[in-house]
Amino acid sequence: MTFNDIFRSNFLENITGVSLLDMAVALLLSFGLGMFIFLVYQKTFSGVMFSSSFGVTLVALTMITTVVILAVTSNVVLSLGMVGALSIVRFRTAIKEPLDIAFLFWSIAAGIVLAAGMIPLAVAGSVAIGIFLLIFVNRKSHFNPYIVVLTCDGHDSERAAREFLNCHTDRCVLKSKTAQQGRVELNLEIQLKSDNTDFINDLAGMDGIDSAVLVSYSGEYMG
Repeated sequence: MTFNDIFRSNFLENITGVSLLDMAVALLLSFGLGMFIFLVYQKTFSGVMFSSSFGVTLVALTMITTVVILAVTSNVVLSLGMVGALSIVRFRTAIKEPLDIAFLFWSIAAGIVLAAGMIPLAVAGSVAIGIFLLIFVNRKSHFNPYIVVLTCDGHDSERAAREFLNCHTDRCVLKSKTAQQGRVELNLEIQLKSDNTDFINDLAGMDGIDSAVLVSYSGEYMG
């Protein structure tokens, strides 16, 4: 084979570049891995609103990457064209959750490794990543920060509420305070001593306390 033969491109010759069996096996496996990634995404989702379209995108992205890599590995000229074509593509969709980036890279990596013929690595790697995410992502702990939104009628009730929280939590830090005539609203970051949140009921029943709301806080959203 000469240097010119390597870069010679013929449409009819490219038809048999990838066998039908290879295409079928690669697409079926990529679909299976994509569905596994989608299921892990469902189980570990911790955002405000679940997006089913993003989950479908993970499956499609795995299959699309597999198709692209199969084409690239079968033709040198096509691989160079793919590099040029993909270099001008720009995506403007904002990624709201940092973990979504990991799922996107996971889908792309699974498709690349699978299309490269490293099926055991693609399967074993995906299973290991999935187990890791299932164990650690949605791990609930009382060490996670919480926000108490407190509404009281004045200084005395505010001080009593702060003392109450200091006794029933490991940490209580004032984040913001809004004062109006006869009404004070506080946002306090707390760290619980345990998973028991009954102290909020007692706090809401104290004299001068109009309302007490406890919400989990991740730094990105509250819910």
